[in-house]
Amino acid sequence: MEYKIVERSFFARIARMVLKSKNVAMVLGKSIHLSGVSRETFLKDEGWLAHELCHIRQFREHGYLRFLWLYLQESKRVGYYNNKYEVEARLAGMKHRRHQNPASKAAGAIDPSGLPFPIDSKKDS
Repeated sequence: MEYKIVERSFFARIARMVLKSKNVAMVLGKSIHLSGVSRETFLKDEGWLAHELCHIRQFREHGYLRFLWLYLQESKRVGYYNNKYEVEARLAGMKHRRHQNPASKAAGAIDPSGLPFPIDSKKDS
């Protein structure tokens, strides 16, 4: 799959601030935008790369503007974490872990302490 990596991306930096995260990778079309993480570190994380490649496939399947619209509508409806496009990408990112030894799995374990994301919280009116 063809893709481009953009380090120190303005768009990823905004996402990083909104999500209050130390590092972010996000996809726009065929480009993976990074903030707070180097290209080398990102590419070493097979699960993270698989996650973002899934988003590139989603963009390709739905079309650029249509996917952005569908993604934003889904996030508005159910929140970032339960967004069906994020769920699909998380599953794609976890598939490679089946073939790892237990020590590698433990080293790459996800720390859920940062969840849920701020966008998942509904404000009381």
